[in-house]
Amino acid sequence: MSKKEKKANESHAGNNHEEKIQTGETPSTKKPTLTKKGYEKELAKLQIELVKLQEWVRSKGLKVMVLFEGRDAAGKGGTIKRITESLNPRVCRVVALPAPTEREKTQWYFQRYVTHLPAGGEMVLFDRSWYNRAGVERVMGFCTEEEYREFLRSVPEFERMLIRSDIILIKYWFSVSDEEQEHRFQDRIDDPTKRWKLSPMDLESRARWVEYSKAKDEMFAHTDIKQAPWYVVNADDKKRARLNCIRHLLSLIPYEDLTPQPIKLPPRQGDIGYIRPPITDQTFVPEYY
Repeated sequence: MSKKEKKANESHAGNNHEEKIQTGETPSTKKPTLTKKGYEKELAKLQIELVKLQEWVRSKGLKVMVLFEGRDAAGKGGTIKRITESLNPRVCRVVALPAPTEREKTQWYFQRYVTHLPAGGEMVLFDRSWYNRAGVERVMGFCTEEEYREFLRSVPEFERMLIRSDIILIKYWFSVSDEEQEHRFQDRIDDPTKRWKLSPMDLESRARWVEYSKAKDEMFAHTDIKQAPWYVVNADDKKRARLNCIRHLLSLIPYEDLTPQPIKLPPRQGDIGYIRPPITDQTFVPEYY
């Protein structure tokens, strides 16, 4: 191995270790096994609380916005799915924007995100957000140096402006180790139902691990502001990451239980001479199972 390769490997390992330390994770940290039953039991409790939070947000007209950022395959999507699966999509919606169109590229950078901001009584979860500029666009050269520097200057004031307009802004960074990301990428390659999750950009981000780490560090230095701090989620254990993130989210928004009283079904209306049309007049889905 050449001196240059050895130095690159040492830098790679050091950066990976630093990210673990920042998330409170050390090589010696050992936690008891979280069983599937234990995970599902705790998740069910948290999802009940999320429904209570949803009703509080709706009834009080709150505007809640949660950003999910982090490494590829860090578990952002899985956490978002567990948050939303028990909620009303009319109250809680997910925004996952594709690459900007040619027209959008000519707009003010934040413009296409502003149209998705929450109205009163809404929760909006961003699966990646304007921080693309500080991550993939910066590393892959999709923006100029001037555009990047302007973003770092603008985003803190942009977020303060959102907060002054009564938007509750919460930012999560999902941190995953080098080894765990590689394991998850390989799992996606081996599973035909998950291969769509791996884009050429994901593979390139894997090759540029250190560059992405440096970009993340610089982003935090400029945007980890008092009014909207970054909350880092240790995501090497997917199940724990989901539970920890949901529990933390619930702790940030004071809410009360507005669960309505149990509903009693009224008696069904009688037939009153109603005659159903023949079954042969309808087209049924074949019952293969």
